[in-house]
Amino acid sequence: MNLPDAETLFKGLIEQIKPIITADTAIVGIHSGGAWLAERLLAILGGDIENGILDVSFYRDDYNQRGLHNETKPSQIPFDVKDKHILLIDDVFYTGRTIRAAMNELFDYGRPASITLAVLVNRGGRELPIAPQISAFNTELEASKNLQLLRHPDGTFYFTLEENK
Repeated sequence: MNLPDAETLFKGLIEQIKPIITADTAIVGIHSGGAWLAERLLAILGGDIENGILDVSFYRDDYNQRGLHNETKPSQIPFDVKDKHILLIDDVFYTGRTIRAAMNELFDYGRPASITLAVLVNRGGRELPIAPQISAFNTELEASKNLQLLRHPDGTFYFTLEENK
């Protein structure tokens, strides 16, 4: 598989997201790739958009099998979630388990008016009845492959494709 250009996809994602931003929208990025995307998105959109970061490690249904990844960080939701239209950002959508965990954690902060999921890549392999409403790129990858979003030191994005361990 030829890897898509992450920067080009990011520009496409921005164009899809801009029309849905309202005064009641808050942007929440999922650690780590989704948080990186949200950070750059907020810098481009400007204004006073409420925002936060979720690390869903403790909320995953496979926590006992996976354990904590080495970069676990506390979630930061410094605004009232109640009645907000949450734009949930992640880098690569796969089974839906990370998103289920993110929604569970968001509801611990309050009941949002809605949640819209935006991802850079939908790689196929969904296991739960959860799907992104916004996706810059759709593809099918073998279960043995892991598409990883990374950042260069200058903050630009790129992908790697690895074999699952």
